[in-house]
Amino acid sequence: MGKLRINIATSDYDHFRDIAMGRVEVEGIDLNYLNLTIEEIFYRFTLNREWEVSEMSMAKFVAQVAGDRPDILAIPVFPSRVFRLSNIYLPRGSDIKSPEQLAGKKMGTPEWAQTASVYTRGWLVDDVGIKLQDIDWYQAGVNQPGRTEKVKLNLPQGVKLTSMPETCLEELLLTGGVDAIMSAHPPDAYAAGNPDIVRLYPDYQKAEEEYYKRTKIFPIMHIIAIQTRVLDENPWVARNLLTAFQQARARSLYRIDEMTASRFLVPWLGSTLADRQELLGDDYFPYGIENNRTTLEAFLRWTYEQGITMKHLKVEELFPKTVQSSFK
Repeated sequence: MGKLRINIATSDYDHFRDIAMGRVEVEGIDLNYLNLTIEEIFYRFTLNREWEVSEMSMAKFVAQVAGDRPDILAIPVFPSRVFRLSNIYLPRGSDIKSPEQLAGKKMGTPEWAQTASVYTRGWLVDDVGIKLQDIDWYQAGVNQPGRTEKVKLNLPQGVKLTSMPETCLEELLLTGGVDAIMSAHPPDAYAAGNPDIVRLYPDYQKAEEEYYKRTKIFPIMHIIAIQTRVLDENPWVARNLLTAFQQARARSLYRIDEMTASRFLVPWLGSTLADRQELLGDDYFPYGIENNRTTLEAFLRWTYEQGITMKHLKVEELFPKTVQSSFK
């Protein structure tokens, strides 16, 4: 009996690379690995399910699981994790000097259901004390017109969200159409060094470290989704994939920690790693459910409160039972 043929698409990560290159095999599976850009992967899988296993936006994933497309589940493998107090941008000379001053302002966002924005809005509500209804929200592409929402929303009563597909957030920010924007991807002008756009938190790392110490939330941006039709026929697939991703992650962590030769283009990576371990612990980029329950529960609460999911999901509803426990 031959191996099960499965197509998978992810972006290019060092902690996935050993699977993509065949150095780590997935037991019982002949994997056809597609390395594509994040935007293309999300678009094609979210709308069309063009392959069986896919990297996916965390917000789009939970929206579909809780909505009218519950044909996917996930394994607790998290390709990308990024703290998001860095993603609030202002025009130079803005009178906004603290997050509390965002109340009553016009705020742009690429998509209401963008994962990064979910975390930032959760922080605004829980930590800053600003209600979603206290901000006038505008949705548009960051640097290009034409971007629209990809999932159905159920916005809370009193929340005003205006779609502006004919323009982009960078233009709105530079021309005074909005007072601030939040975006995982920085405006092109900012990335190019234009001084007319600044961050709310220039020293965002310090703010994010303090946030983690208070909340123990390490934002999960992406997840690995599997079509349930595959799991219905082959329930063992989820666990075997998880095992392979854990092995690939271990090999990546070894490369980061191994100082005989520098594997990454980051000077003094060893001292940087030591700082991260002091803050986040030895397992500073954890997979698994229990190691991430605090973050997952906060995210599921926020997606419900923000109208991205139609019901308040429980963590266990995201994953097949085969990966919710393990043998010893």
